[in-house]
Amino acid sequence: MEGTTVLEHAIAVSAALAGAVFTAIGIVVRQRATMDVPDGKALSGIMLSTLVRRPLWWIGTGAAVIGYAFQALALAYGSIILVAPLLVSALLFALPLSARLAGRRVERSDWGWALLLTVGLAVFVALARTKPGDYEGTEGSAVLVAAGSAVAVIGCVAAATRFSDWRGALLLAIGVGVLFGVVAVLTKIVMHFVTAGHTTTLLTTPLPYMLIAAAVVATLLQQSAFHAGSLQTSVPAMLVLEPIVAVLLGQVVLGEHLMVSRTSAVVLGVAVLAMATATIALGRDEGAYEDELEAAARRRGTRST
Repeated sequence: MEGTTVLEHAIAVSAALAGAVFTAIGIVVRQRATMDVPDGKALSGIMLSTLVRRPLWWIGTGAAVIGYAFQALALAYGSIILVAPLLVSALLFALPLSARLAGRRVERSDWGWALLLTVGLAVFVALARTKPGDYEGTEGSAVLVAAGSAVAVIGCVAAATRFSDWRGALLLAIGVGVLFGVVAVLTKIVMHFVTAGHTTTLLTTPLPYMLIAAAVVATLLQQSAFHAGSLQTSVPAMLVLEPIVAVLLGQVVLGEHLMVSRTSAVVLGVAVLAMATATIALGRDEGAYEDELEAAARRRGTRST
């Protein structure tokens, strides 16, 4: 590999991991902030009005914004196929942080899943070499994909309003995963314009405005999913679905693809499978802990009234 390619790869990986750290902080802190939201108000103005009065929520939101900034930096130097899977490492940082805030110890099984995820990530970073896509003239395709995704997300939200249990949380999580996948694709195209020095041209396209709208809606839906039902369901679903959607769209819309041998492709497949399995397991465990905290908070609120 050429020196510049090695450097760009290193910047993309480092920025993606930094983004995962701040994303983890944002997830854990904003999960805590939802505990003051009344039951059954996940999709309402009451939820938003409750959260904006909490400094804790603003801290979590600020961390999430910083995480996104690092993600954008990573996408400026690396492909979606490389960056998106690395973002699931947020769970590695969320696990000890959540345990610290809750005053509990991390279970041995969780450390085992964390080790598996770490190994999978290390193998992925070592072997994943991607060919950049053709980012010129992709605005039209991106707009169509965003519009189609918006229809799918609206359907998920409409269906979620019919349930007040894990099914509603799962439907919202699916919408969140799809939207954040679209956000990754839009971010990659926007960063291509910026790094190419075409910022003025960018502002005359709908891309930056669609990106802002999609990011805001995705963040609000994520907050709703945190509160709608069991986090054991919503957290793994959104964390696994986001990179899947982003990578698929990166291949279909932007033409990105891996440059690896058959042997490396098999090893990468095993590594990705291990990452997905560990992410689901850690997400369920993390969700279970958060559900216990929410139940305890509700019991305290009941006793105080």
